[in-house]
Amino acid sequence: MSEAIAHTAAPLPARECLETLVADILAEARAQGAAAAEAAVSFGSALSVTVRLGEVETLEHHRQRGLAVTIYFGQSRGSASTADWRPEAIRDTVRNACAIARHTAADPCAGLADPEQLAREIPDLDLYHPWPLSAEEGIELARECEAAALTLDPRIRNSKGGSVATHAGLAVYGNSHGFCGGYPTTRHSVSCSVIAQDESGMQRNHWYTAARDRNDLETPAVVGQKAARRALRRLGSRRLGTQQVPVLFAPELARGLIGHFVAAIRGGSLYRKASFLLNRLGTPVFPTFVTIRERPHLRKALSSAPFDSEGVATADRDLVDSGVLQGYVLDSYSARRLGMETTGNAGGTHNLIVEPGPLGHEELLRQLDTGLWVTELLGHGVNLVTGDYSRGASGFWVENGEIQFPVHEITIAGHLAAMFQGIAAVGNDVDARGGIRCGSLLLERMTVAGE
Repeated sequence: MSEAIAHTAAPLPARECLETLVADILAEARAQGAAAAEAAVSFGSALSVTVRLGEVETLEHHRQRGLAVTIYFGQSRGSASTADWRPEAIRDTVRNACAIARHTAADPCAGLADPEQLAREIPDLDLYHPWPLSAEEGIELARECEAAALTLDPRIRNSKGGSVATHAGLAVYGNSHGFCGGYPTTRHSVSCSVIAQDESGMQRNHWYTAARDRNDLETPAVVGQKAARRALRRLGSRRLGTQQVPVLFAPELARGLIGHFVAAIRGGSLYRKASFLLNRLGTPVFPTFVTIRERPHLRKALSSAPFDSEGVATADRDLVDSGVLQGYVLDSYSARRLGMETTGNAGGTHNLIVEPGPLGHEELLRQLDTGLWVTELLGHGVNLVTGDYSRGASGFWVENGEIQFPVHEITIAGHLAAMFQGIAAVGNDVDARGGIRCGSLLLERMTVAGE
């Protein structure tokens, strides 16, 4: 293997270097006459490996860097970006942003975040745990992961691959209010996807683990074995007749339902009047036992952030308390459009936690009694304007609280507002692998369309 392939991911530059670049961009913006400006500079380094049937299928090393600047002439705005950090490139990028701003109509809601909302202190949230992974080490871990799946059971006949990835990044943001802040982050993952086969046909499934710190990952062998078991349990899948039944969403799918809720209360959807949850602030949108909290400062968490992408300080808050909608998801622009204040969510939410209930998976199946346990969703049939929900699905048919057989080629449908109100239980089997931490969600009734 060549030396070029054997390297590890590149080290990050010093934060002071990126802070200097941000200062240079803002100084150039002032020199070109901007009334206000904001700039972000980022650097990232990543290594990813995929092995299929023991052979290296992909081996990629990425090094990304970029800068973006937004210029304001009054309330006219222009933005430009580049991957070139040279002084002449900075001048050209600022000039391009200025040219756009000069030809853009004024928007009374445009502008930097208000100075009093910017972060004063930047806590260390323990988000940087570099993994000096060489290509050879990554290949061996990916092989170990895939081999654990392929050797678990002779019915595991094929593989879509075992993968290992590591990423480290540093981003610095600053604006002409005097704010400048940045911090490094890491994210590592191991995944596997395999195909099981018997006389009934073939079924595919996968599993993955992700964390800021490689020591918090599941082992490659565990990931591979979970992927294999998930594929094996899908063998013998059947179709169902059309009916209305209770539906239990697995945790990794339940967080997607919460994601639809978040999308419906984003400022952009609200001021465009493109949400089925318009004018619902202070009203019940979930049952009283549902509480959703945002906790941006969880140490090591995958969506933690001391400030948002406008420099606004993040803080703990409850989006939903005892079923009642307490707040929207706003950046400065959408907040002004709505006559409100930013919630520190420019760039997204930060660690949403659906408070778990007392029931585990087996107890939820017993409460489900007879209905559908959904473990996979397909397609994008979600309309946030109307709230209509219809997606392809597969999972397991349950009777008397016991799994009977796997099912596939079905569609589940409902209306999101009714689905949220119809949540019968939140599980304690929380999936913490993403920015939304949620257990299983049991819904009272949905339409299942099949044969």
